[in-house]
Amino acid sequence: MGIEQKAADMGVVTTNLEMAVNWGRTNAMWPLLFGLACCAIEMMSAQASNYDLSRFGMELNRPSPRQSDLMIVAGRVSRKMAPVVRHLYDQMTDPKWVIAMGDCASCGGVYNNYAIVQGVDEIVPVDVYVAGCPPRPEALIDGIMMLHEKVKREKVIGTEEQDKPIWVMRANLIQVSMPDEKS
Repeated sequence: MGIEQKAADMGVVTTNLEMAVNWGRTNAMWPLLFGLACCAIEMMSAQASNYDLSRFGMELNRPSPRQSDLMIVAGRVSRKMAPVVRHLYDQMTDPKWVIAMGDCASCGGVYNNYAIVQGVDEIVPVDVYVAGCPPRPEALIDGIMMLHEKVKREKVIGTEEQDKPIWVMRANLIQVSMPDEKS
């Protein structure tokens, strides 16, 4: 007689510690928004009613780094702003994740000069890169969902191994159904 028969109507859930902790982490990410340019408008619209990031447990955008565990860097980062980004990242609680939103945050974009940091990964470790100039809110939501998948694979204890960053490079997120060739 297996556990399914013994605990059929009792509401018992069996899982391991890593799955339970990572489930809690993915469903309660609190973002620290760091909007520096035009990508910030798209990031704000992802929070609005059309896209509604609150369905992912992100009802509140935290104004303080001590209350957040996800930093979304949207837009170009100047050399003058780079120490501020690092200081806010250092104040965030562990575990912490970073999304680089837009081409300027990912690689400097069209600003190839001395004043702009050529990718925010020079300052903080980035987990997900969302490409686009500016990326649509759907691309940011896709990046957040990919970050959730990455967090679900993390180990709670043991080796602290840094995964490779994830690139979200989908220009068209709308599914187009093609007719069958047989008919």
